Amino acid sequence: MESAPGAAEEPQLRHVEKDVLIPKMMREKARELCSDKVQAFTKCCQDSGILMVVKCREENAALKECVTGYYNDPSFYEECKAEYLKQREEFRETGNRRKQQRLPTSM
Repeated sequence: MESAPGAAEEPQLRHVEKDVLIPKMMREKARELCSDKVQAFTKCCQDSGILMVVKCREENAALKECVTGYYNDPSFYEECKAEYLKQREEFRETGNRRKQQRLPTSM
């Protein structure tokens, strides 16, 4: 069975990498890039208490729009995929996991 031309250069991604790990990386990076909106939404929620569902709609919509914009961007996906593949290659060569910076849970 002969493979398609160029298929040897393209790294194979497992289902879990494609559908779970790379999207997780995308969400984390998008939240970092939208940190001003995350902070505004967090502050609104803390100030509003139980009424946050009603009072923070505007902040929630802005945050959702910002994160979704990155999440639906094909070039952003490719950037995160390349970063994931680099991390995977480093792990396969060294056996050492790279420590990921944890975001505060209040985000």
